[in-house]
Amino acid sequence: MRIVFMGTPDFAVGSLAALSECGKYEIVGVVTQPDRPKGRGNKMLMTPVKEYALSKGYEVYQPQRVKTPEFVETLRNMQPDLIVVAAFGQLLSQEILDMPKYGCINVHASLLPKYRGAAPIQYAIIKGEKESGVTIMQMDIGMDTGAMLDKVVVPIGKNTTMGELHDALRAEGAKLMLEVIEKIAAGTAVAVPQNNDEATYASLLDRSMERIDWSKSAQEVHNLIRGFNPAPSTFTKLPNGKSLKIWGSLLTAKHSDAAAGTVVETGKHSFFVACGEGVLEITEVQPESKKRMPAQVFLNGRGVVVGDKLE
Repeated sequence: MRIVFMGTPDFAVGSLAALSECGKYEIVGVVTQPDRPKGRGNKMLMTPVKEYALSKGYEVYQPQRVKTPEFVETLRNMQPDLIVVAAFGQLLSQEILDMPKYGCINVHASLLPKYRGAAPIQYAIIKGEKESGVTIMQMDIGMDTGAMLDKVVVPIGKNTTMGELHDALRAEGAKLMLEVIEKIAAGTAVAVPQNNDEATYASLLDRSMERIDWSKSAQEVHNLIRGFNPAPSTFTKLPNGKSLKIWGSLLTAKHSDAAAGTVVETGKHSFFVACGEGVLEITEVQPESKKRMPAQVFLNGRGVVVGDKLE
């Protein structure tokens, strides 16, 4: 089977690596987003998929838009039997969807129809879900609306971070993708339509979401902190106006009548902040212009004291 793979971030590398390592299929092209400048030096960086694909000697294509007639023709010349998409970042045209013998399938990091869209892993944690998963679907012209070919469930622990869930979903999704492709080749794959009435959306993350609102419940703040770890991270403002990134937190049974955002207790290894409902324990932080550190190190430097108000 001739396969064209389309993907961009690290999540997609899991699926491409699984296809490559199984040795059963001919990967005739890898399509990924154009290189973009990143970091302080605005250095052009390859996408993780491009980096992996080049290491394996695959032909890499980086169109600004896959829908252009020129690239559609390039794609047609690859003569794919199947196009596999994982977190690619561009919508495919009907012309592309109709091109391969077996159509196009998508490796989506949610239990569809929940969390269609760009940030399903973050939203599953931010919304306090107890489980997530990966759905392999037959692509259609909509945004993650295609019929489902199979899914796998992955539990979310009370302290699971986005990074941890991402890695679990990447591994489970890659395994499931291989199973689905085998079924497609054997003609035994069954497509089940999504119930659009149950659909929810994980839209692009907004920079305003990164600032902690201490008036929310401790559970909601905890969900945001772990949902944005390791990216894009959450922050609050110290009394001196400097930013403090919050990387780690734990739920507690403590209660306080103090105003939301007030440091109500400091311990050996952490400090405690009053929320709109409940008290949250802060275990790992990153002061402005410094590295991540345990809260204990921050406290040893008199980072916060009881009575300080975080905004």
